[in-house]
Amino acid sequence: MSFDVATLRKEFPTLQQEVDGRRLVYLDSAASSQTPRRVLDAMDEYYEHLRANVERGVYRISEQATARYERARTRLADFVGAPSPDGVVFTKNVTEAMNLVAYSWVRRQLGPGDALLTTEMEHHANFVPWWHAAQEVGFELRSIPITDAFELDLDAARELMADGNVRFLAVTHVSNVLGTINPLEDLIAMAREANPEVVVTVDGAQAVPHLPVDVAGLDCDFYGVTVHKMCGPTGLGALIAKPEQLEAMPPFLTGGSMILDVSLDQVTWNHAPHRFEAGTPPIAEAFGLEAACDFLDELGMANVRAHEEALVGTFVEALTAAEGVTVYGPTDPSKRSGAISFAVDGVHPHDLGAMLDGYGVCIRVGHHCAKPLMRTLGVNATARASLYLYNDTDDLAPLLDGIAEARSFFAR
Repeated sequence: MSFDVATLRKEFPTLQQEVDGRRLVYLDSAASSQTPRRVLDAMDEYYEHLRANVERGVYRISEQATARYERARTRLADFVGAPSPDGVVFTKNVTEAMNLVAYSWVRRQLGPGDALLTTEMEHHANFVPWWHAAQEVGFELRSIPITDAFELDLDAARELMADGNVRFLAVTHVSNVLGTINPLEDLIAMAREANPEVVVTVDGAQAVPHLPVDVAGLDCDFYGVTVHKMCGPTGLGALIAKPEQLEAMPPFLTGGSMILDVSLDQVTWNHAPHRFEAGTPPIAEAFGLEAACDFLDELGMANVRAHEEALVGTFVEALTAAEGVTVYGPTDPSKRSGAISFAVDGVHPHDLGAMLDGYGVCIRVGHHCAKPLMRTLGVNATARASLYLYNDTDDLAPLLDGIAEARSFFAR
């Protein structure tokens, strides 16, 4: 690891505060990461010096803001290895990105006799849009099950693809509940062997902040990114797509900025990606995105991954050994990210979360927007401690102390 966590924490204002006299221990980065000072400063720069709309003004600060906004598009393309900046559509988040694909591609291309293949471990953002579309246009929705080792069952996946009817594959890169890192290259190759024309979309919300990602190398058609999980601001995400796919798709939202021409009887859409960005975009957030990419690149995503892999191994081992704790997800840290879901015997996850708050520990509790997976696991909810680059082994003791206190208080 080439960065010092104690020094790095000083970059994050929220981590400098205390809760009831205890150091804040933030273990909820799978929901939303903390934001470093330089990202906040970049957004302030827009509001203080370049506060103008983009893509339409001819005066200086508008043109400068536009250049920075488009530079952020190119910066994100470089960061994730996108085929081209022309394939980067800014959205609010992965949820909007998947809905864009559902409305502009799936509803227009799939129908009775076709199948869309997803998995049991998906976040609702990468399941509900497809389910909704299936109800409307009549294609079959199939799901790859998970194994007892909390990994995708590739033998079952092959069987589900065998008839050649799967025309669309939707899969998460990294599970937000189990932490499982899915073998995308193998799965995509398997899908294209069964049907060379299959279109592939990937939910990258839990991957881009934690792993080196090469979207072009994956050869997927669509890849979703959420910026607030990668040290950036809320309200901004992206659909990374092959430009030729976007050019063949109609817009999802219509209005200003996404047209070339409008008359009383004719509308001509703008070229991609602008045809998918109706209205005034999140300009300040794009400034923040560029700063977040620079920040992560300076740390090195390989270093971020190495740090988290070592840390998750320590946390999983300690939680597994703790009395009354059940951990869900792969035990091999090389196969998982830092999202660690667990249950404590006799303690409801919400009670555990409240107890941990008294220790200054922030975790997520609930179904994590993955109810089909909860049903597969046979639980209604779990607790989830999720690690990131500003976490270290000194965050483990407060977590374990809070769990022990919760068991003592509730499980009696």
